Amino acid sequence: MLHTNAAVDRRDLVSLRELIRGRTLHPGDEGFEEAGSGWLLTVEHRPAVVVVAADADDVAAAVRFAAEAGFPVAVQSTGHGKSVPADGAVFIATGQLRELSVDPRARTARIGAGLRWGEVLAAAAEHGLAPLCGSSAQVGVMGYLTGGGLPLTGRTYGFAADHVRSLDIVTADGLLRTVSPAQEPDLFWAVRGGKSNFGVVVAAEIELLPLRTVYGGELWYPGEDPTHAAHVLGSYLAWAKEQPEEMSSSVTLMRLPDAPQLPEEFRGRSFIQIRVVYTGGEEQGARLVEPLRALGPEDKDNCAALPYTQITEIYQDPRNPVSAHLRSALLRELDDEAVAELVSFIDPSNSGGPFPGIELRHLGGALNRLPGRPHAVSTQGAAFHLWLRMPAPAERAEAARTAADEVLERLRPWDTGAMLPGFLFDHDSAPERVRRAYTEASHQRLSTLKATYDPNQLFRINHNIPPSGPGTS
Repeated sequence: MLHTNAAVDRRDLVSLRELIRGRTLHPGDEGFEEAGSGWLLTVEHRPAVVVVAADADDVAAAVRFAAEAGFPVAVQSTGHGKSVPADGAVFIATGQLRELSVDPRARTARIGAGLRWGEVLAAAAEHGLAPLCGSSAQVGVMGYLTGGGLPLTGRTYGFAADHVRSLDIVTADGLLRTVSPAQEPDLFWAVRGGKSNFGVVVAAEIELLPLRTVYGGELWYPGEDPTHAAHVLGSYLAWAKEQPEEMSSSVTLMRLPDAPQLPEEFRGRSFIQIRVVYTGGEEQGARLVEPLRALGPEDKDNCAALPYTQITEIYQDPRNPVSAHLRSALLRELDDEAVAELVSFIDPSNSGGPFPGIELRHLGGALNRLPGRPHAVSTQGAAFHLWLRMPAPAERAEAARTAADEVLERLRPWDTGAMLPGFLFDHDSAPERVRRAYTEASHQRLSTLKATYDPNQLFRINHNIPPSGPGTS
């Protein structure tokens, strides 16, 4: 029987403490709330107990304890990917698993689950190497990798999951396994995309790229005039379609409130931001960006050659915890009608809003090709990834959800129906939406492997993939 109460028996808690080198925290203990918190504040965890793991043995002991006592397991490093409240769970905090070593000759890094990408960036750069990170240096490495990882250089190099050589994972039986193309290849395939459905990943070995610099930056355009905004957005879409794989880019539409906490030059205004990352030389990068400059960016145009260690500064993602409603979709090519719909969201003459973060990231290139080490992640042929970030303080949470639903509904004609597993938040964790993150064949294979490795659904505090087929209990 699985426990449904939110409290672990004190005797069980004492026995767990005896097994753990790190800390075990019960509700009311100092540090309990902090350990169970994270970057995304709109999802609150109320676990039965928190295990602040000191090493992989702690993780294995916590998993065995949970399985024997009948509690689900939740895992978190930084909390950027929170989607389901970890209520009544054994909550494993992996922030202390900080192994980090770089092999410059092999161009690899071994990374622990508690690291953030900024730390890996800095360590790799000492050897002229680079990991495939996303837009934030603050994001935890393991949730990113197991969700596939959509890098800022994705059109050139594909998903970050393409470049994972091996993973160390504690499975539901409490065993620490090393999985790779040669060792339990089915599980290796499933974890890269299946996230925490198959266990707790404690470390990974990844490939690094000999990349010291990129050409990149952002260009801002005024968006208050719908005709001009449509011209900028339409021109960007036409430009993106002609770019080589070495050019990755995105466009964001923002409508900002007339709020005193904003700098005066931003209050009540609308903008279109275009961000670029080019993995070739500076001279060619500048030539490729010239058509965007010809559109007349307003003041802010900082495109230039920059060290790879500064690549995440292009996006300036929030460093501190946020209350935000996050949604996503995969879109096909966008036509003039789609441009008009998108521009309408930032038209200041329309009531409602604001809609401060409608991002379209250009896909294609290596992202749309089969990787050398197959995994469960795929763009399913989409042209753009849609990423909505809606500020959602408690008093406006429902309004933020409604606004996001409106955006997705109006863009439905261009929605492929697919999603990326690394971008499933809030009610996108419902089973029917989780299925959209995989091809039909991949989801069936994941369900079958779930039945093999976690038939009792120990790992279900996530975007859950229910077990199916032989072995289901």
